[in-house]
Amino acid sequence: MFSRILKAPHGKSFFLFGPRGTGKSTWIREQFRPALVLDLLEAATWQRLLARPGDLELLVAAANPGPIVLDEVQRAPEVLNEVHRLIEDRGTVFALTGSSARKLRRSGINLLAGRALTLRMHPLTAEEQGPAFDLQQSLVRGHLPAVFSEPEPEKYLQSYVQTYLREEVLQEGLTRNLSAFTRFLEAISFSHAAPLNLAEVARECAVDRKTVEGFVTVIEDLLLAVRVPPFTRRARRRLTQHPKFFFFDVGVFRALRPRGPLDRKEEIAGAALEGLVFQELRAANDLHDLGYTLQFWRAASGAEVDFVLYGERGLHAIEVKHAAKVRPADLAGLGAFCQDYPEARAWLLYMGERREQHGAVTVVPVAEALPRLAALFG
Repeated sequence: MFSRILKAPHGKSFFLFGPRGTGKSTWIREQFRPALVLDLLEAATWQRLLARPGDLELLVAAANPGPIVLDEVQRAPEVLNEVHRLIEDRGTVFALTGSSARKLRRSGINLLAGRALTLRMHPLTAEEQGPAFDLQQSLVRGHLPAVFSEPEPEKYLQSYVQTYLREEVLQEGLTRNLSAFTRFLEAISFSHAAPLNLAEVARECAVDRKTVEGFVTVIEDLLLAVRVPPFTRRARRRLTQHPKFFFFDVGVFRALRPRGPLDRKEEIAGAALEGLVFQELRAANDLHDLGYTLQFWRAASGAEVDFVLYGERGLHAIEVKHAAKVRPADLAGLGAFCQDYPEARAWLLYMGERREQHGAVTVVPVAEALPRLAALFG
């Protein structure tokens, strides 16, 4: 339905990392016609290459000329030694996809010592959706490709979460306590788009702090979540040291976040909007090679800026508000940040319909900003 911005490097092997369901395999088949596709989610292929990594050379030798695709390569990390050798000896071009970096890192694999590029696949962006982008729908179902074709997107997202629990966490033995991990996923959904307090999450799911730290690492390794560090360069005031936490897709956050009579809809909607802006900023930064670090800023006094982009292209402070009107209080965090960093450009993204200029702060409707983030910050 949609064309992806990401392009494959010509004649060069590469890793393509991204969570399950973001469209890695579909994208590879659209980019070029592979000579051979080896899917390590297929039991027979996985068992063969896990037991005898050297068999990869036999399979490659029998294939037609062209790129070799290894899907979900993290399931048999030892095969990367053979990939490395075939790149060196034969000049074979490999496209290697993965939805987890955990086993590759734990196995000491050096990602082919620079012989392969590293690309990242994100959920569909507003820019890729073009005229089909619908902000209200995005805030509910997120941007995983399948939600645009599934008749019941919410049920698909629930199934997606359960699939990860079953296939990745349980089968790969990433934790021995699946019930505690399930409680953890529910508890940490309350931390989406907020500073992450591990001790508080541990209390909520009735496990110790060290266990929660391990669980957070698991979902980061599965590319399901990201910790965003605080911006502390040339700090002039005392700042928070807790990172901010985000799930990679707002639809996954919605599927995990409990909702009931004690949960304020405005609170969930605000977290969903900030999460959507986060995933779009992160994708635009990667896809257009903007080179920013993505951070946030929060003073001990409570003044906060949701996102800080820092790089050779400049310094940008971005506040996100789930409101149709701008109030003076909405600008306070940006004002405090610009006092400390007068070089910064200040932006406020909101649910209104018109651009406005409030002093040094440029106010832009979210629906207008998301499809053109690369133009705004590039």
